[in-house]
Amino acid sequence: MSDPIRRILIIKPSALGDVVHGLPVLHGLRVVHPAAHIAWMIRPAFADAIRGHRELDEVILFDRRRYGQAWRSPGAMRDLVRWLWGLAERRFDLVVDLQGLFRSGFFSLVSLARRRYGPAGAREFGWLFYNHRIGSNGQARHAVERNYRFAASLGFAHVPPRFELPISDESRRAAAELLAGAGVGAGGRFAALAPGASYGSKRWPAERFAALADHLADRHGIGSVLIGAPGERTVCEAVRSAARCGPADLSGATSVAVMIALLERAAVVVSNDSGPMHIAAALGRPLVAIFGPTDPARTGPWGRPDSVVRAVDDARHHFRHDDDSQVAAVTVERAVATLEEQLKTRGR
Repeated sequence: MSDPIRRILIIKPSALGDVVHGLPVLHGLRVVHPAAHIAWMIRPAFADAIRGHRELDEVILFDRRRYGQAWRSPGAMRDLVRWLWGLAERRFDLVVDLQGLFRSGFFSLVSLARRRYGPAGAREFGWLFYNHRIGSNGQARHAVERNYRFAASLGFAHVPPRFELPISDESRRAAAELLAGAGVGAGGRFAALAPGASYGSKRWPAERFAALADHLADRHGIGSVLIGAPGERTVCEAVRSAARCGPADLSGATSVAVMIALLERAAVVVSNDSGPMHIAAALGRPLVAIFGPTDPARTGPWGRPDSVVRAVDDARHHFRHDDDSQVAAVTVERAVATLEEQLKTRGR
């Protein structure tokens, strides 16, 4: 790159796990452009995962729910036009689109950046908006590896992938208050259970999460705390009701920032294929990752194959939203075996 790169935009609006997978790109860009202004475009629901990051200068909120009403709401249309104008006024030199959709590709064009990088295989014809299209090397399977395809063209191939999540003192205090209310004092050990997921076919049965909570209480004297978004209260309540040990239910009570701070303290995290799983992996916590039809080689916890529990070790199985047979085939015994190994090798 002959022209100086002073202003950089990363486009990765969602989802939580995908945002975590984009963190190594932020780090690589910061290493090779230490003085640049780096911004990240993200949806408000996930902004706490990166807000306050020491390598990030600006968070640009993309309110998809509001702007998606622009076609039928004059007010929303005005807001969208102002937002697009503000994006153009920032005069970015470089845009890296990790989302790879028509919408994100269009935003890269609106930014007026001289260099617009995106995946050659971007969906919905998103590739039309890039002037630098990054193809697959044929070997990148995991989402982190697919993001790191940009590294060679952007000059940070020599930088090892690094995950760093910003955790403020305020978030740690809020997490400590919630845990104290749940009976977990300062320094107390607890397991964080995340029984929710975006699709039913990813959700391990509630009674098996309950059995694992009882095992932790009986064998190790470790209480459990249930976490999840407000929409996951029903499944968390099902786990709480089925467990003898009386786990605390904090579903819907934590922001993303507080959830990260809570996971930072957990003695072990048990999660389906969902955002909390990726956060726990990034934080280096002992982890039991329950997988059904999705392929952990593509969406599993990065660098943590030892934490994965799956009934079928065959990546040829394809994801179906309505097929929960594979996650239901994961036994409590297999999960317990992985749990014990994680506590032994990674517990502190």
